[in-house]
Amino acid sequence: MLTEINRSDQLNKLRESIIWDMVVIGGGATGLGTAVDAASRGFKVLLIEKYDFAKGTSSKSTKLVHGGVRYLANGDIKLVIGALRERGLIFKNAPHVSSVQSFIIPVYTLFDKIKYLVGLKMYDWLAGSLRIGNSQSLSKAEVIEKLPHINPKGLKGGILYYDGQFDDARLAVNLGQTAVEHGATVLNYMEAIGFHKNEAGKVNGISIRDTETQETYEIKAKTVINATGVFVDDILKLDSPTHKNLVRPSQGSHIVIDQKFLDGIDALMIPETSDGRVLFGVPWHGKVLLGTTDIPINEHMIEPRPMEDEIEFILKTADSYLNPAPKREDILAIYAGLRPLAAPKDNDESTKEISRDHKLIHSESDLITITGGKWTTYRKMAEDTVNMAIRIGGLKDVPCKTKTLAIHGSTPDVYHAHWNLYGKDYQAIQQLIQEDESLRELLVEGYEYNAAEVVWACRYEMVRKVEDFLARRCRILLLDAKASMAAAPKVAQIMAKELGKSDEWAQNEVNQYIELAKRYTL
Repeated sequence: MLTEINRSDQLNKLRESIIWDMVVIGGGATGLGTAVDAASRGFKVLLIEKYDFAKGTSSKSTKLVHGGVRYLANGDIKLVIGALRERGLIFKNAPHVSSVQSFIIPVYTLFDKIKYLVGLKMYDWLAGSLRIGNSQSLSKAEVIEKLPHINPKGLKGGILYYDGQFDDARLAVNLGQTAVEHGATVLNYMEAIGFHKNEAGKVNGISIRDTETQETYEIKAKTVINATGVFVDDILKLDSPTHKNLVRPSQGSHIVIDQKFLDGIDALMIPETSDGRVLFGVPWHGKVLLGTTDIPINEHMIEPRPMEDEIEFILKTADSYLNPAPKREDILAIYAGLRPLAAPKDNDESTKEISRDHKLIHSESDLITITGGKWTTYRKMAEDTVNMAIRIGGLKDVPCKTKTLAIHGSTPDVYHAHWNLYGKDYQAIQQLIQEDESLRELLVEGYEYNAAEVVWACRYEMVRKVEDFLARRCRILLLDAKASMAAAPKVAQIMAKELGKSDEWAQNEVNQYIELAKRYTL
């Protein structure tokens, strides 16, 4: 029988008077991965997240688990090898939320055809035993057959290669569940507000505040880990007010359009846009994601919005390759995420030249900070972080277990596409429907999401707000922002019943959600 994961149980564990081995600040990919790693080694772990799990960058990626073809072009072989190995481990440990995706690079000169084929053959080779497919050359006719809307003018053929795709926010939720199953205490809507230090100035605890009730808690800890992505500098300034910023955010934006613009199972990879970057057109949950951009910005926020220039750049690039090409009126949703890149010493340094590798920082106070990296390498980042925490906290040296640790929901079984993301939980959700046929009701016309999924998310996935469900437990906000607004009242009604909230709460949630969803439309 599944154990319900509810907030009151997690808060009761929080109130126990213990000294935690590790307190992790940040519930994105890195923080959740760190909690899983530490808990699976037997440590007493607390993870806190100021908002919802993966609300920031970790739910706003291009949905690829990949070695990084562009990093190979930049000569960063070590980074690519590491990422390709981690890609293979995600396929093994979380097959329900990840899959192999074929990509086609259209080429317009014979030199490019040779260059990309050689590069991608090397990419395959670097994956070693975790290789997922063999790159191959395609004729012009084969490219047009696979990508019927590709611009044929000047086309010399293409390269077919394989990489990975996943659902970022669903994997994040499953990591949280995995951490809890291994004994961790995991709480969203819980904010770090200050550190405790001993006479030597070393961090030995943390003050946190429940953003729902405003109740504060004083937590004792052997080690504290700052895994807050683009917000790492805010936490470092809590520790040391004179801290100089380590991170310069880079914004990556996407637009979402109907599947008819690709009309196939293959993704499109444009290897060199007008500004020398890479652009993807990726089939995802019945739509197509077009992105991403890479724009340095000077401020960080939890809800960044794509800039007009970025939207125009994506549309203009697509116009050169697709026929018909999407127009502004075809856009179903827009979204942006912020990458935590190392702050360049020279203000003119281009973000595409900054290393995407992760960095571990050990402050004088013994605060541990993990920054950089990407979703694909979350597990290795977590392993390195926990190894450092063991050393700094004087903890028992237990080896890492996550290379072969199945993530919650993991199953080799394949279900109908919509349900596949739930993995093993699929059967339990169907049981809910059998017990109450009203839960079969769809949330909005044209999409398969139903009432049972909302009930499930309330009981087992720690949703607290309508946004948590529509943006991250199901992904309709990123797929069709207007349809998600239409679903909001029904979701609020079901959540209010499950969470014991009032009609007033439900209406307030709907109002807040509509305001948020407007940011995901043009």
